[in-house]
Amino acid sequence: MKIENILIAFAFFGLSLPNGSVSAKEIQPTWESLAENYQVPDWFVDGKLGVWFHWGIPSSLKDGRPHDGSHYGAWMYGTEDQLSAAKYPEAVQQLTDWHDKTYGPHATFGYEDLIPGFTADNWDPDALVALVKDVGAHFIMPVATHHDNFDMYDSSHPWNSVDMGPHRDTLKEWKAAAQKHGLKFGVSTHLYWSPRFFSSARKYQKPGTLAWSLFNMDYPANGYHADDAWNEHWYARCWEIIEKYDPDMFNNDSPYPDLKFGKGIGLKLFTDYVNKDLRENHGKQNVVLSFKDPSKSKQAFTYNMERGSASQIEPEPWMWATDLSGIWFYRDGVTNRMSVPVMVSNAVDSISKNGVVMLNIALKGDGTIPENQMEYLNAFRDLMKVNGEGIYGSRPWKVFGEGPLVIKKGRGSENMKAYSQEDIRFTTKGGKLYAFVLAPPTDDILIKTLATGGIYEDDIESITMLGSQEKLQWNRTTDGLTITLPQTLSGRLVTGFCITAK
Repeated sequence: MKIENILIAFAFFGLSLPNGSVSAKEIQPTWESLAENYQVPDWFVDGKLGVWFHWGIPSSLKDGRPHDGSHYGAWMYGTEDQLSAAKYPEAVQQLTDWHDKTYGPHATFGYEDLIPGFTADNWDPDALVALVKDVGAHFIMPVATHHDNFDMYDSSHPWNSVDMGPHRDTLKEWKAAAQKHGLKFGVSTHLYWSPRFFSSARKYQKPGTLAWSLFNMDYPANGYHADDAWNEHWYARCWEIIEKYDPDMFNNDSPYPDLKFGKGIGLKLFTDYVNKDLRENHGKQNVVLSFKDPSKSKQAFTYNMERGSASQIEPEPWMWATDLSGIWFYRDGVTNRMSVPVMVSNAVDSISKNGVVMLNIALKGDGTIPENQMEYLNAFRDLMKVNGEGIYGSRPWKVFGEGPLVIKKGRGSENMKAYSQEDIRFTTKGGKLYAFVLAPPTDDILIKTLATGGIYEDDIESITMLGSQEKLQWNRTTDGLTITLPQTLSGRLVTGFCITAK
């Protein structure tokens, strides 16, 4: 797309061009230009650990609701939508019955009537950010808008957290807390497919009501991706977040207007975001752009491999996003299928493969962290305080590691199986090699990759255990490096070693 066309597009959409005119040196709105120029900032790759916050209207529902896949707004109206609700008719029927019994018929108590119950009475963003910083996080990423079309900030869209519900600009307060505690601030929008999300609710809506805009009645439920009005609306809502809150990270957690049907407005938003940052920082990129499209070059953005894994070292930094609650939004009684030890070890596995970890906290409606999610956070605090030397600022080594557990690649394939002491992962920093044993060892530790004559060509000067003063016994042969079982292993889910060459 030519520069002239970009200027025309801004005028057509009624949008202001951020920070003046487009420079010829800026990234052009093509995938090729974005891939050629996009650079992941060091703060993201070095920080290694961030926290996502899913929090909103579904967080405040009364206890006892059946499984809804975090899509309550879609499921409560039945299975006519084209989302996951249609795949689980029995579960959806249970949910619609529960809603009728708990709140009343849909015609008289719709999704919009849940908003007054979302009051955030005990939400303290300063305390929450201080807590996740102590856990070891270096950045936060609250959800700005989920599929339910409700903005968690001071928005031009009438359905927002300032005018309704908590009556607070949550993004503004999250950002202030992040800046106070020295963390980077990101935002996540899930807006794009909200017309489809609420397709089953349409039969209950009346023209001229405020609810008409919440349920996207001006846009088609099917074929919205080719509707110019919706795509322009999506762009304007997203750009408002970027312009008003200037996030260090922008995560688009849903589809976006493509080149074929959406006139490339999605790509335009992405390049506008990065270009805005380049202009403000004298040509150096300081922001992270992330989304989940596996079909695009990973050089053009930071791939969000949500609930996924990598099988080898990825050439570009990527993000492993997982959820502490097991369902993304809070629901009482939910049990996470991934155990605490497995999640902690999965994080180290991801980092060894050029990944960055994003842990989702599903806050309760009142803004507090459920006790079962604190178990995971406490485990990560222990991991990072003891092993942070070999994690923060590290990079992948020649190989990611060794061991019998096979990790599959791709979104939705995150590992649920337990690791053993034979599963070992590597990182490197400052000329030192770090080896992490991903299960509490019960015998001497053998690292086959570090055998003499292998890919670790240096002689070893010393080996220390991270977070310990214990003097270790070790021996290196053609079979591998053997470290005698340390005596001070109590409470460690992952055991890290620093290996220094002569």
